[in-house]
Amino acid sequence: MPGPLSLPTLCHFLLLWPFAIFHKALGDTAPHPGPHYLLPPIHEVIHSRRGATATLPCVLGAPPPSYKVRWSKVEPGELRETLILITNGLQARGYGPLGGRARMRRGHRLDASLVIEGVRLEDEGRYRCELINGIEDESVALTLRLEGVVFPYQPSRGRYQFNYYEAKQACEEQDGRLATYAQLYQAWTEGLDWCNAGWLLEGSVRYPVLTARAPCGGPGRPGIRSYGPRDRKRDRYDAFCFTSMTAGHVFFVPGRLTLSEAHAACRRRGATVAKVGHLYAAWKFSGLDQCDGGWLADGSVRFPITSPRPRCGGLPDPGVRSFGFPRAQQAAFGTYCYSE
Repeated sequence: MPGPLSLPTLCHFLLLWPFAIFHKALGDTAPHPGPHYLLPPIHEVIHSRRGATATLPCVLGAPPPSYKVRWSKVEPGELRETLILITNGLQARGYGPLGGRARMRRGHRLDASLVIEGVRLEDEGRYRCELINGIEDESVALTLRLEGVVFPYQPSRGRYQFNYYEAKQACEEQDGRLATYAQLYQAWTEGLDWCNAGWLLEGSVRYPVLTARAPCGGPGRPGIRSYGPRDRKRDRYDAFCFTSMTAGHVFFVPGRLTLSEAHAACRRRGATVAKVGHLYAAWKFSGLDQCDGGWLADGSVRFPITSPRPRCGGLPDPGVRSFGFPRAQQAAFGTYCYSE
């Protein structure tokens, strides 16, 4: 039968006991009984551009006796994950539309990193690399973030015409996709100030305000204002679209053209009339600066300014200016063409 605890031993136990409880209250977890096979990523956010090749790192510290690695994408605003690829270390099988452009890097025998070729706008988001070894699964999460630009969009009918699904389609028609909250927030930090509320990819409705003012939600702190939960089918707002670098280039054709003449002018040059997303991408990534209004494919007239000056829109900040949607028969503008 063990003897009674000595006084020094008892004091040592009493000192450690509240210390252990304190750490448990802070959320410290007990040591894992078995090995952790996946190494934590050095960088959890991977930056890329449309059309590039992106690598999402996932590396094993040691190989389990038998395992599979499952890559999936966490869809924003939806409580589901989309399967991309499954590998057993020797063979891999892709799933879904992204699986056809995804492959394993295979830099070494412990490398389970995912390579995505020809990155698209819809590839941005959160990814999960999950190790399935039949005992205790583990995973690491990474975020693929595209460099791009957010632009507000409304149709020729005026403001607040889109439900969620129409806003999503409108952005895609203008070479973009609905922006995420993170993309809108970054655009706000870079100077986006807009009073009209618009749909975001997650299904929320918000608008960014740099200078609080009466017509823009009233006084208060600058930031991203929110309309709260909205009905995706019934409620109608504008859209915040996101686009990234394009494979082609945008150029201006001067003249006094109608919209149909603008289409013909671009065709003669082996191009098409640029979409709104094309113009924003050219302004953002190529520094396009043109103090002339030009037709775009949706029937709007806009022009990009990187160096603000008095007779070029009159605003102090760079941006893409808009003349709205003139009559298609009005012969008063040049056109912006897009060629790949």
